[in-house]
Amino acid sequence: MTESEDMAEIRRAVQALCADFPGEYWRDKDRDRAYPAEFVDALTRSGFLAALIPPEYGGSGLKLDAAAVIMEEIQASGCNGASAHAQMYIMNTLLRYGSAEQKQRYLPGIASGELRLQAFGVSEPTSGTDTLSLRTVAVRDGDHYVVNGQKIWTSRAEYSDLMLLLARTTPRDAVAKRTEGLSIFLVDMREAVGKGMTIKPIRTMMNHSTTEVFFDDMRVPASALIGEEGQGFRYILSGMNAERILIASECVGDAKWFIARASDYARERKVFGRAIGQNQGIQFPIARAYAQMRAAELMVHHAAQVYDSGGNPGAEANMAKLLASEASWAAADMCVQTFGGFGFAEEYDVERKFREARLYTVAPISTNLILSYLAEHVLGLPRSY
Repeated sequence: MTESEDMAEIRRAVQALCADFPGEYWRDKDRDRAYPAEFVDALTRSGFLAALIPPEYGGSGLKLDAAAVIMEEIQASGCNGASAHAQMYIMNTLLRYGSAEQKQRYLPGIASGELRLQAFGVSEPTSGTDTLSLRTVAVRDGDHYVVNGQKIWTSRAEYSDLMLLLARTTPRDAVAKRTEGLSIFLVDMREAVGKGMTIKPIRTMMNHSTTEVFFDDMRVPASALIGEEGQGFRYILSGMNAERILIASECVGDAKWFIARASDYARERKVFGRAIGQNQGIQFPIARAYAQMRAAELMVHHAAQVYDSGGNPGAEANMAKLLASEASWAAADMCVQTFGGFGFAEEYDVERKFREARLYTVAPISTNLILSYLAEHVLGLPRSY
């Protein structure tokens, strides 16, 4: 795969930034379950988090393929893009469906770093990936909507100023199609927390800053509605495709990190008088992980190209997420096996990255849901759920 000089320059710039945040930095954050604010601030100052924002609002006006390169390189450098990646894919919904007034009001502040758009309120405890069954409701009351319900796995809610929220505005039994009746709101969390919005952290196996969020008669202005009322699910699908492509690019980056670390260690580590990388039992798994990563990498870039050309990348985005998450996890397992006991030692960063990589075969969108999508919408098999 031949890459343009512009993309290569982006990679070099991301590598240079990430060099200031070595393993010690991430180990400290992981140990304390702390948000890497310094890293996110650096990404913001560099303009990387504003990559998709048009120049007239202070951004770079790049396409999704460039954003994918940014996120991939963050992971390949040993950093954790999960602390900031939501701003990339949430941005899509605002850019594509937001009003001129909403863009003017929020995009310059997001581009400059004055505002953080990191929280994505979609999943709920009772519905999970069955988005059409969500129970959070928003009822119109004059110039406001009143929101009641609960979201879960809303990562970075404690460190975001804005939340993209999906809620039901028309009861399920009052819509002609299952996909209707959901709406998207851009909620100013600075005004909502403590006034109908409550955030509770969830401690997980990796430092992911995730939370559950409760809405109790939270009032948001009608001007927070993005696009047309009731069409939020259609809008969110486009954003989810961008999300899957960007997450897949991160998985490719993780796989590259694991492969590089395992290769370096296998060349240097000597047992029984020879480098362990000389043994096929060590080198074959590394080579296989590399082949898996390269295949996934090609699908990720293809999906981004389909997206950027204005096509419907549903199948490509899902396949990219599937292949990349599995390649990343296979590389993670291989890396631990290559390091042996040292793979479990905190100082090598392998165990931290191992824990982080495990997430992406589960979320966002589980492997089984991807397979169901491909079976039904690509292969024409009967719907399985």
